[in-house]
Amino acid sequence: MNLDFTPAEETFRDEVRQFIAENYPAEIRGKSRGEFTSKDDFLAWHKALYKKGWIAPSWPKEYGGTGWTSTQKYIFSEECARADTPLVLPFGVAMVGPVIYTFANEEQKKEHLPKILSGEVWWCQGYSEPGSGSDLASLKTRAVREGDYYIVNGQKTWTTLAQYADWIFCLVRTDPNAKQQQGISFLLIDMKTPGVTVKPIITMDGAHEVNEVFLDNVKVPVKNLIGKENEGWTYAKFLLGHERAGIAGVARSKRGVEKLKKIAETEQDGGKPLLDDPEFSRHVAELEVDLLALEFTELRTLAGESKGRGPGPEASILKIKGTDIQQRLTELTLEAVAYYGNPYKPFAHDHMTNEYVPGPEYAAGAAQNYFLTRRTTIYGGSSEIQRNIIAKMVLGL
Repeated sequence: MNLDFTPAEETFRDEVRQFIAENYPAEIRGKSRGEFTSKDDFLAWHKALYKKGWIAPSWPKEYGGTGWTSTQKYIFSEECARADTPLVLPFGVAMVGPVIYTFANEEQKKEHLPKILSGEVWWCQGYSEPGSGSDLASLKTRAVREGDYYIVNGQKTWTTLAQYADWIFCLVRTDPNAKQQQGISFLLIDMKTPGVTVKPIITMDGAHEVNEVFLDNVKVPVKNLIGKENEGWTYAKFLLGHERAGIAGVARSKRGVEKLKKIAETEQDGGKPLLDDPEFSRHVAELEVDLLALEFTELRTLAGESKGRGPGPEASILKIKGTDIQQRLTELTLEAVAYYGNPYKPFAHDHMTNEYVPGPEYAAGAAQNYFLTRRTTIYGGSSEIQRNIIAKMVLGL
């Protein structure tokens, strides 16, 4: 694999870097996701990318993609991480969008794809249920067909940012007598439909990011069915492959390692830099080696996508190793900032009180990021489930 960039690719890097410098919205620059207080905060960077035509690098060009090579996609993600831009929310662009342009009919494509790209319609995901998380095929939400409608009843949980969503893509059971995976369908549901109720789940840090969604006799037009009835598990697995590949977060982790090393190179209260400690230095070196190996795997995945192949079992490898690296990285960062990692003051500038928290700027958010990454090995399919997929699909066990 040749990792040297061509002159044209270096020119592209300069173009991306200049675009970010000139178009990264000032109102969200420097904020973390935890500091976003409105839907407009989440969409500010999305809209800037959409205006440039760069919102969906991995989409086919005929549906609004960029037509970039795998190397250009890699450079773009690197530059966004370098500038600490927010991640584009995945539910529309990275998750339901690929399902729609791959499996939906032309009417559905024309209806939904442009609004996903522009950010006009905000999507959320209706997969997990109170009794169906890692064992997703055991879901209980029912959809019974009555003429031109499905009547949907059930409950979804851990629905990220559903309080802002206009639509939800849902897995529902349409044949209760079939084997688990064979009786599931993929429905698109307007959140304004009578019978849809969103209730917040307040997490231990006081944040409102996830929700419960209740569906009580919700009438969903049959035209909102993606593909064929009872074949939704096929589309769900396709979506999860895209989600898991994106969760790896290689570029962001590389940026995190750079920050970690800068912190650890700083003298600690007049003593030696933490990076001089052989044990700590060894952990950092091991992290860098694993991250480099993961980067090569991601590049192979991007190259496959450029040739028209969707993410395969390697998406599970990306998910396992990517989230493991994120957790190790935030653990080492919290260790490096030591007592400045006050979990009760997650930001150097507390926007609630408009006060600055004592301590170095580099310590801001270290504890919050540590706690947030505890969940990464669970969402998008737990690491245990990913290992089962690899055992079956790669090793043939």
